[in-house]
Amino acid sequence: VPCVMPRVVIIGAGFGGLEAAKKLVSAKVQLTVIDRTNYHLFQPLLYQVATAALSPADIAAPVRGVLEDCPNCEVVLAEVQSVDVENRIVNASDLRIHYDYLILATGSRHSYFGHPEWEKLAPGLKSLEDAIEIRRRILMSFEYAEKVTEPKGRVAAMTFVIVGGGPTGVEMAGAIAEIARYTLARDFRHIDPSSARIILIEGEPMVLATFPEDLRLSATKQLHDLGVEIRTGVRVTDVTEEGVRVGDDFIPCRVKIWAAGNDASYVGKSLGVPVDRAGRVIVQDDLTIPGHSEVQVIGDLAAFTDERTRKLLPGVRSEEHTSELQSHHDL
Repeated sequence: VPCVMPRVVIIGAGFGGLEAAKKLVSAKVQLTVIDRTNYHLFQPLLYQVATAALSPADIAAPVRGVLEDCPNCEVVLAEVQSVDVENRIVNASDLRIHYDYLILATGSRHSYFGHPEWEKLAPGLKSLEDAIEIRRRILMSFEYAEKVTEPKGRVAAMTFVIVGGGPTGVEMAGAIAEIARYTLARDFRHIDPSSARIILIEGEPMVLATFPEDLRLSATKQLHDLGVEIRTGVRVTDVTEEGVRVGDDFIPCRVKIWAAGNDASYVGKSLGVPVDRAGRVIVQDDLTIPGHSEVQVIGDLAAFTDERTRKLLPGVRSEEHTSELQSHHDL
């Protein structure tokens, strides 16, 4: 009787999903990778696309090309709506895909803390579409400032507000300051791009709050050296077409960029297990969910608190558990 190989379904072709697929490529399993786009995105460099330092093609690679030498792997382009863990079925558009083992790695999107209407006014930076739109807004703002003669309008066009002092916010603030002071410095006749005002807003007492102190201090100094204004311990209370309200202070600006928080992918909530306030699935120490050892949740979608430090561990992959899956099947 021929041996039927177990089917492993990976949802999400980001860092976690692709790494898991590569680890299982020589295994005796049927491997299916599902993603709503047909490319893998190198998210850490999205800010470079958003500031015109790189083109989109520089940070995106076709998923099928990445996995082309994987004979046991198929790639499915589809957006997953939910997972039926009792019947082991993935519901994706008009597809119903059965699995024996599931690796869920659908990541997160930016959170507007109960104000979804702010997204159109202050886009976040999680996708190529986000980066291209932010790039358009930044460059068009300089173009608008070049032709407008009304002083207040010019000042608003030359003011850029980034909400959120985490890695993305810090990178964006520094990159905008660099293109204003160097890349575009000689490109205009009626404005001085180097006089652009870049404001970074962070609700915590410091930027990069989760980073070691020496890195926080170094990043803060570098931002100050680039002329970035850093406002910490304050929160945005309103976002409009005209600008951003921070407490009682209103900052007129055309370009607002949101980097203040994350909401986990909605797919995690369909598992029927506990999630945290950000929607991350609370996983066990082997990244499985309670009652379903065949389901693993990894990356930004997973929430696991270290018992020693009582801190949430960062969303990184687990080589140990992928190895466990391999050895469990004598792969």
